[in-house]
Amino acid sequence: MKNYVIIGGSSGIGEAIVDNLASAGHNVIASYNTSDKQSRPQVNYVKLDVTADALNEDALPEQIHGLAYCPGSINLKPFHRFKEEDFMADFQLQVLGATKIIKQLLPRMKKAEGASIVLFSTVAVQTGFTFHSQVAISKGAIEGLTRALAAEFAPAIRVNAIAPALTKTKLSEKLLSTPEKIQYHADKNPSKRVGEPQDLAEAACYLLSDKSSWVTGQIMNVNGGFGDLA
Repeated sequence: MKNYVIIGGSSGIGEAIVDNLASAGHNVIASYNTSDKQSRPQVNYVKLDVTADALNEDALPEQIHGLAYCPGSINLKPFHRFKEEDFMADFQLQVLGATKIIKQLLPRMKKAEGASIVLFSTVAVQTGFTFHSQVAISKGAIEGLTRALAAEFAPAIRVNAIAPALTKTKLSEKLLSTPEKIQYHADKNPSKRVGEPQDLAEAACYLLSDKSSWVTGQIMNVNGGFGDLA
């Protein structure tokens, strides 16, 4: 049994990661903020606003074997409507929130053998899309952070990121609010479907596990081929 911390673990991809790890018998600390916390054996839910708070040290085990940082946002707008305060809010949630949690957990992760960090980017960083400038800036920073920390923390801690295409979560509700919209986005994907949280959770749990012990500094595209295939 290992100890994992999942930030944003009460909904969407984070919730699916928590389910997988708990079902495998691991001890999981999962944060929640606006979503309702769940009730699961082997899962300790803690209230956390990543833009303002640190994790309660009393809730943390001495050793932490893995961290997945899942909070994100999908704010799509034309570049001419881009506001500095909007960008800063995204950056604080997705980048500064991640760095704050990593800094807090780093001493405990160094005590665990083969610890792993998983962050989340987006297909929009490496494939240009209209109206995605705000998203791509903060998630681009996540990809840079991933590679920099992978180099700095090696060999004790592995750091990787996952770059999904559009996935059915609360964040994408506006884009997938009708069957017609779901079909439209599915038709654009070479795999002819929209991603499910479990698709990303499987990849995240692989990167958190010892099965990926020789994988670090990577941006794993989990996107159904979207942006990669003609």
